[in-house]
Amino acid sequence: MGEPFENSEAWKAARELTNLIYQSCRREPLAKDFGLRDQLQRAATSVMNNIAEGWESLPAAEKRQAYNIARRSCGEVRSMTYVLLDNRFVTSAEQQTLLTQCVHTGKLITGLIRSLNGRG
Repeated sequence: MGEPFENSEAWKAARELTNLIYQSCRREPLAKDFGLRDQLQRAATSVMNNIAEGWESLPAAEKRQAYNIARRSCGEVRSMTYVLLDNRFVTSAEQQTLLTQCVHTGKLITGLIRSLNGRG
């Protein structure tokens, strides 16, 4: 059996992104914007869970599909950081931290997808 997904750098980065999002969502006024808060949390959790799902899948096509969903969810979180900034839910510095983590996580997920090339 291979390495567990918990050892994957992509999953670790997604976990950090999820934790950053949850920290932001606990603070007001974002804590009271239920729609945005819930969407952010779902998208961030989707990144983490789809990496795990892809990692645990055996067929390369299923892995690729799950990793692609994770990458799209990462882009969704990245886009929503602009909503957070524009509506003053986070500072510019906090948004930059979130953007940096999104980009880093996205690159690691892209690496997982590229590792599947030639595998079906």
